[in-house]
Amino acid sequence: MATKKAAGLKVKLVKSTIGSKKDQIATANALGLFKIGDEKIQPDNAQTRGKINKISHLVEVTQG
Repeated sequence: MATKKAAGLKVKLVKSTIGSKKDQIATANALGLFKIGDEKIQPDNAQTRGKINKISHLVEVTQG
C-alpha cells in the first residue's frame, strides 16, 4: 500500500524579527522560525495560514 505525503507549506524566515512587535516575534517562534534562513514545513490549514498572514512581510512561503 502506497503512503501519501501530507500537503504542507514550506515557510522560510527571510527578514529579521528585530524591531517587530512582540506578537509577531511570538508567531514566528510558534512556527519554529528563530533565525534568518530557518525553514520549516507546516501543515496547510487555516491556523497556519493565519500565522503566515500575520508575519507575511517576514517570511517566504512555498508548497512543500
